[in-house]
Amino acid sequence: MKRICVFCGSSPGARPAYAEAARELGRLLAATGIDLVYGGASVGLMGILARTVLDGGGRVTGVIPRMLEEKEIALTRLSDLRVVESMHERKALMAELSDGFVALPGGIGTIEEFVEVLTWLQLGIHGKPCGLLNSDGYYDRLLDFFDHMAAEGFIRPECREAVLVDRDPAELLKKMSLYRAPLPDKAEWALKMDNA
Repeated sequence: MKRICVFCGSSPGARPAYAEAARELGRLLAATGIDLVYGGASVGLMGILARTVLDGGGRVTGVIPRMLEEKEIALTRLSDLRVVESMHERKALMAELSDGFVALPGGIGTIEEFVEVLTWLQLGIHGKPCGLLNSDGYYDRLLDFFDHMAAEGFIRPECREAVLVDRDPAELLKKMSLYRAPLPDKAEWALKMDNA
């Protein structure tokens, strides 16, 4: 993996562990020569992560919609800041530029971005690894809900298993580097479920 897209909050969150996880991931990306692709902001976990990568000598590409450029205060230190016209363009470009996806703690936007790339994986639009950095158990309830969706027959077991999870950034990146996407056939699976 040469570039990893990281989704995370424009807020630092309530616990210091979240900011420390962003710093730890940022130091790891810089040390291993993996470029960061992220939402382009200077605030919250987004800013902490990007500044940490830059301070470690790493490369960062920020992608930010024009409407958020001022609200989220774009990180002006970036040599590669791409301003796009919509959230749809932002997500499409981030996905195109990246070899994998990680979600740090964040809010509704972070969850939406992660679930969208997970959906694309499920549909076979890409075969890139999707990981949750589960800092301080932040994603435990979301993982329980993913388990519930699988148990209730709304997602295939392979889709649930495709959500790579770890509390340690190095271990998560290791899992991502070893990940091989299964060949999806969602239509066949859905027809089997319908006929059951």
